[in-house]
Amino acid sequence: MTDFIDATVATRSANHLSISAVERDTGLSKDVLRVWERRYGFPLPERDENDERQYPMSQVERLRAIKRLMDSGHRPGKLLGLNETELAALTAQHSRPHRAGEEQAETLPQQAVTALRDGSLVRLRGLLSKSLLKEGLQVFVTETVAPLNRTIAEACTRGTLAAFQERAYVEQLTQVLRGALLSVPFAHDAPRMLLATLPNETHALGLLMVEALLLPEGVACVSLGTQVPIPDIAAAAAAFDADIVVLPFSASFSAKQAIASLEALRGLLPSHVPVWAGGELIRRVRRDIPGVTPTGALADKLAALRQWRVERAGQTQRKQPT
Repeated sequence: MTDFIDATVATRSANHLSISAVERDTGLSKDVLRVWERRYGFPLPERDENDERQYPMSQVERLRAIKRLMDSGHRPGKLLGLNETELAALTAQHSRPHRAGEEQAETLPQQAVTALRDGSLVRLRGLLSKSLLKEGLQVFVTETVAPLNRTIAEACTRGTLAAFQERAYVEQLTQVLRGALLSVPFAHDAPRMLLATLPNETHALGLLMVEALLLPEGVACVSLGTQVPIPDIAAAAAAFDADIVVLPFSASFSAKQAIASLEALRGLLPSHVPVWAGGELIRRVRRDIPGVTPTGALADKLAALRQWRVERAGQTQRKQPT
């Protein structure tokens, strides 16, 4: 029986890819895959014995085709609504030999890199604003900003862009996001979320992206900004009557320091106030901390929000007199 189970698992593993493998294979980030799953119902991964996502190869092939068409300028919302025949026809259309004299349209990441290299921040700002207007705030953050950030970072790593050009990009994107957030009505209902980063964490853009994701969900967000001392975060949570404390972490933050800081903060907060820890670093931390919910991907925060509201509704119902 054990041999049969092992063989079954081995066969399944050979015909499926983990979410990390799909990310490497297709170039689609984990954030995007999770958001598509929630928003569009595709992909629909299976789950292994550890409840980890496992993607059948048929879905991986479809994701590859969608990514190629996205790189040609098509929007994911349209592509994910196509059936197999329509997707194959569109793929065949874009697979035709490129004729001399025809110009290939640049993708948004390519246009952004070009604008930065040309020193045209006005063009870059226009590209970001146009994409935001077309997609809406949440889709813009999860499907455009997240992969665009990686493209800019990779360009700096390769030497295609300089560090000051990356800073200029972050500043332009920050201004675009702040402008968009001003148009979202401030919520007064639960949950009330306190956003901050710990000392030595300067990832301000991460705070803005979290706020842009949650505000349209009717969440009341209070941001303290970056590098906030742990006692101040606890004091602010009490002063603002926060239901949840949200802390994003960049990949460069020390995992050891993150764990120690989360445990220290957890000890200062009331037991009924959970801490959501997110970002690239949290995906690599395997240690469970009581009272701390790992939300490595942006989409994980939406799932955690739904779960919080379900639990809160259950608590409210139990308190009502019979």
